[in-house]
Order: sequence, then structure tokens, then C-alpha cells
Amino acid sequence: MRVVAGEFGGRRLVAPSGTDTRPTSDRVRESLFSILGPLDGTQVLDVFAGSGALGIEAISRGAALAVAVERDRNAVRAIRANADALALGDRLRVVPRGWREALRAEAGAGTRFELVLVDPPYDLLPEILPDLGPAIARVLAPGGVVVLEHARGAMMGADGIPAIGVPEQTTRRYGATEITVMWTAGAGT
Repeated sequence: MRVVAGEFGGRRLVAPSGTDTRPTSDRVRESLFSILGPLDGTQVLDVFAGSGALGIEAISRGAALAVAVERDRNAVRAIRANADALALGDRLRVVPRGWREALRAEAGAGTRFELVLVDPPYDLLPEILPDLGPAIARVLAPGGVVVLEHARGAMMGADGIPAIGVPEQTTRRYGATEITVMWTAGAGT
């Protein structure tokens, strides 16, 4: 696994040991960030961060800050190792908590993100989806973009993640994986 493009393009990343984490492939990350376009100065939230590859890719492509939310200890170690190897300093903040607690804390602090990346374990998605939308809505900046990585054919519904208010979305397929990009009101496409 490597950073696909930008400031750290080509640099290798470590993945957490074990089988609990499913890193997003280089091909999917490359396609996703081509859809998103320039990220100069954005604040990014990477929920279910795993290795931190999505947030690190965002930083490599110009994001000012990525906050990596991950509760698995092996994954947190991998994110920190990747951040240290790239000397990211305060450009990557690791939040070693569950997603509900982390998003509640970010909302309470008044933090808002222009880009929210969500890559949960695929089998967990139906269980968390009803609570995920309201939690993201509280931390999403006006005009923000939400990206959800999910299993191919997962039922998203016409409105993507409930309670975010998504007027426009696109879904792309990559083998068994799909990414759904949702633009909220005022976001560029």
C-alpha cells in the first residue's frame, strides 16, 4: 500500500496487523481523489481510519488537517507509524475512540470538516447507518462532501446517508467495493 499522489506520492504505508482492517486499495483511492479534485486547505475527518491511508492521501493532496478516528489498537499504531514516517506532525490528529464518541466530541468542540471519509467494516454498515447520518451532520461544514465506502450492492437509498441532506451523489464500483460521494448543498462537484 502506498500514497498514490501529491506531496507524499509513492511513499509506502503500513497496514495494521491482523485481519480486522480492510485497507482501501490504491486504485479506489486514486479514483476517489480524482472525483474529489483539489483539497487545498480543507479539514478532513477520516472515520474508521484503519491505516489512515485515506486521511494521509488527503493531506498529500493539499488538505490542511486530517483527523483519523479509529478505536482498534493495532490500527492506531499503524496510523501513528505512518504519520511518523511521513513527518506529518500536527497535520494528522489521531483520535483513538469509537466513532460515536469521537464525533460527539468533535461536534461539542465546534469542529467542522469540509470532507468526511467513512470506511466502516462492510457488515457493520446497516447497523450504524441510522445513527451515522445525524452524527456526521453535526460535524460537516456547510457545502461539505461525504464519502462512504461500502460493499457492492449495499442499499444506500435515494438520499445516501440519512439526515445529511444530500442533493447530489455518485456511486462508483470497483470489484466488490463501491464508493458513494455525496455533495451537500453548496458543494462543488
